Amino acid sequence: MSEILTGWQTGLMNNYGTPPIALVKGEGATLIDDSGNTYIDLLAGIAVNALGHAHPAVVQAVTEQINTLGHVSNLFATEPAVKVAGELVRRFGDPDARVFFCNSGAEANEAAFKLARLTGKRRILAAQHGFHGRTMGALALTGQPDKRKAFEPVPSGVEYYPYGDLDYLRKLVEVNPADVAAIFLEPIQGETGVIPAPEGFMEGIRKLCDDHAILMVADEVQTGVGRTGDFFAFEHDLPAGVRPDVVTMAKGLGGGLPIGAVIATEEVAKTFTPGSHGTTFGGNPIACAAASTVLDTVDDAFLSEVVRKGKIFAEELRDLDGVEEVRGRGLMLGAVLKRPVAKQAVPAGLKHGLVLNAPSDAVVRFTPPLVISDDELAEAVQRLDALLNELNNSEEEN
Repeated sequence: MSEILTGWQTGLMNNYGTPPIALVKGEGATLIDDSGNTYIDLLAGIAVNALGHAHPAVVQAVTEQINTLGHVSNLFATEPAVKVAGELVRRFGDPDARVFFCNSGAEANEAAFKLARLTGKRRILAAQHGFHGRTMGALALTGQPDKRKAFEPVPSGVEYYPYGDLDYLRKLVEVNPADVAAIFLEPIQGETGVIPAPEGFMEGIRKLCDDHAILMVADEVQTGVGRTGDFFAFEHDLPAGVRPDVVTMAKGLGGGLPIGAVIATEEVAKTFTPGSHGTTFGGNPIACAAASTVLDTVDDAFLSEVVRKGKIFAEELRDLDGVEEVRGRGLMLGAVLKRPVAKQAVPAGLKHGLVLNAPSDAVVRFTPPLVISDDELAEAVQRLDALLNELNNSEEEN
């Protein structure tokens, strides 16, 4: 075991286990471990490194900012936070919207939970199998009992609906529509195996929310910032000009630095008043400098490239013998395997120079850096083909 892994094992709590390798460097979509082995990164830190590793513009922006002004807390205004907030409002498409900055997706969803509570209504509806984070409020929103069980009682008032079942959701609302504060959902469920919302589902939720004065909260922590080929994934599912009341985001926004955000319409945002919520590092100038660079880079031409590369990658994945189907959009894809070998594919992938992720036994999730090249994707597919053949042959022998 390497010195880094030994230090990890002896110095860190065991909630992650000991990783299989120690990474020391990254550039673009390439990672290098402490033995000099290289890997094609098809995970991007779980959809975080939108511009890849060590992107020159991000490095320059962060370096200049830390040499100018670092952390000052939210007791003072800073230009980077104002700039990023303005751009997020523009992308959201509502000039009266407002932004709250935090440090992670879980924190963003905690803030959204609080906004829902401030309606004065008690019931919050969240999707079965959804994932919104591991802090206590976000955990209560997470529709996965196995993740909640050890930490119960979690905050009360959350009820769960089958993702994609609009009729069930409508009946759940109608139990007492006047007391439903919010409906939470991910446009694509990532941790469950990259499951997109069925056609018409989000539009149906929007109407349901409009009919009963309910907040529609879209968790775009994983799907946002161009991951699916639209800046926000909800843009694919809702008519032009129609949007959720609240959007939570993080991951790709900081290009590798920790930053989260909540965007809310003016009517919702004004329920946060001085002292009602806060976070010490939220809107940190350094993280915002990185986020500003990401937002400047992820323009319409960049998004078109994500769509193009995603279509090619999905088609090539579908052609692999071991793949049953491919779900998702853009560069957020899930390959459903013919055999339940996805969990074995992750460690085996390292031997083939691939960084992979398996949210379930039969699904490999792909969220590579959005800047990954065509050649790197083609090489990754070749390696995946060899990997799946190897695993399938091993299964047949057993």
